[in-house]
Amino acid sequence: MGEPGDKHAISIADHGAIGNLETIALVDKAGTIDYLCWPCLDSASVFARLLDSDKGGHFSVEPDLPGANLVQMYLPETNILLTRWMANSASIDLVDLMPVGNDVENAPPRLVRRLTCTRGAATIRVRCAPRFDYAAAGRNATVTTNGADVSRGRFDHECGLALALHGAASLVADGCDLTAEIALREGDTVSLILSNPDDVSLDTDALDAIVEKDIAYWRTWSRQSRYRGRWRETVERSAMVLKLLTSRRHGSIAAAATFGLPEAPGGVRNWDYRATWIRDSSFTVYALLRLGFQSEAVDFLHWTMDRAQACSKGHLGVMYALDGGPIADERALDLAGFEGASPVVVGNEAKDQTQHDIYGALLDATYLGTKYGEPIAHDSWMAICRIVDQVCETWATPDSGIWEVRGPKKHYLHSRLMSWVAVDRAVRLAQKRSLPAPLVRWSEVRTAINEDIWANFWDDDLGHFVRAIGDAPEDKAVDGALLMMPLVRFIGPTDPKWLATLEAIGKDLSDDGQVYRYKIDDGLPGREGTFVACSFWYVECLARAGRLNEARWNFEKLLAHGNHLGLFAEEIAQDGSFLGNFPQGFSHLALISAAFYLDRALDDGGPKAWA
Repeated sequence: MGEPGDKHAISIADHGAIGNLETIALVDKAGTIDYLCWPCLDSASVFARLLDSDKGGHFSVEPDLPGANLVQMYLPETNILLTRWMANSASIDLVDLMPVGNDVENAPPRLVRRLTCTRGAATIRVRCAPRFDYAAAGRNATVTTNGADVSRGRFDHECGLALALHGAASLVADGCDLTAEIALREGDTVSLILSNPDDVSLDTDALDAIVEKDIAYWRTWSRQSRYRGRWRETVERSAMVLKLLTSRRHGSIAAAATFGLPEAPGGVRNWDYRATWIRDSSFTVYALLRLGFQSEAVDFLHWTMDRAQACSKGHLGVMYALDGGPIADERALDLAGFEGASPVVVGNEAKDQTQHDIYGALLDATYLGTKYGEPIAHDSWMAICRIVDQVCETWATPDSGIWEVRGPKKHYLHSRLMSWVAVDRAVRLAQKRSLPAPLVRWSEVRTAINEDIWANFWDDDLGHFVRAIGDAPEDKAVDGALLMMPLVRFIGPTDPKWLATLEAIGKDLSDDGQVYRYKIDDGLPGREGTFVACSFWYVECLARAGRLNEARWNFEKLLAHGNHLGLFAEEIAQDGSFLGNFPQGFSHLALISAAFYLDRALDDGGPKAWA
């Protein structure tokens, strides 16, 4: 296995994700945690080896078993990760989890690593090397006390991080790091707990109880799923990823676990996705509701309505911090970047953009939330009315679009489409729930948007819909976001004009079923990979069009591009490696939607559907 500092030992795909609904850690196949922000997902990093293999910080556990085979899996129906080293002389199991804190009220955040020797004997080298404040600060480590079977150490930093080793071994301070060498024989178990200084005195029985309760928590949650179709384990793993991205404390939903992972190799497309995008989170709600998970939808809609009620004119931000606060301005970090992709930035300047499509996503989620979750409250409906009134006033103005292009605003088809969705779902909701609303005016606007799309975005000469209004080649191109047209029921999935557009997308944007967002010059250097969400949208569009053989084949190939645990990043490079932040909610929610529809279509189509 590679040394912790080996630049060639790290890939995005070689990771599993664990979390406690407050933050997420990434564990690579060799048992090293090389990404963790503490104590919250949008806090500064303490381990960031994934973004700088020299100084980012890591937490490694390395059995002295040269040539051992490595196996990594999730404990069934949980977000608890098992890594196994298997050699002729011995085998070692490592269980990694971040308990959700259901053992006591307001339990502090914990990272628990449990090592068990299942056969033979081996020595395990441990190094906990945090680098605080995005690796800007490394503090001295000290071993504070030693008990009969507990060794404790702490790191001199304001976040108050401490490490406890439960077992027959001692921690040693090595500059900024804590290290240990642990000799294990068959049946021995030791535990390493990273937590607050006042939380490292847990005894073995308490640790056992915490682990068992965490297993029970995840299995109870996952068994709420009503999905019984094909690819069930894959779908439910995607749901588990989406759950990891939710905030238990706030009800918000992060777009991804990480910042700074590049969308183009070695380039500058290195964004911070540790925030709640109204669009992404609303789509997440839709995916979870389809599977039967209602509480997450209700919690997010409450969180969003709090934001909406604070906006007197119905204007929501594109994104928010997980606690509902503002997103910081972008700033560059002193990190080398994944495979040299720099600058690595935190914060996100897209927060200041205008993106009309967010309201359609939110209203669609609200409509479904009231249908499958709980009725909408009066104050929330008043906030929705202000939002829809604002959409009615602004839908015909240009914006930055779903892809957050950092250039001049344009009139994008997807933005028009989702503005139509916003008004349409509001009209439907008011009618179904007998809610007060200016239905005549809203209906007139809905019709006007529909007519505008057909008049300005259908190109007779090209024979398909185009991405934007304008005469430039990039305006006349197709765009992966157009795949949403039948998915939001604007156009029939077998309408000849839609089928012509689907054909153009397949020709211009698809690479063996993997779909690019676009192939235009967006003003930034570097070539992106195929966009995983667009690829799954394409599958769903094929299935809705009745092209079931092609849809299933593309879907199965896409699943093969997931990592060894069924996780996806944002994009896939031409060589099959992962690009972009990871794990990415957008990718997994689109997988769920595609599987849900394709499975139903295959059943309806009968045995000949895959003949």
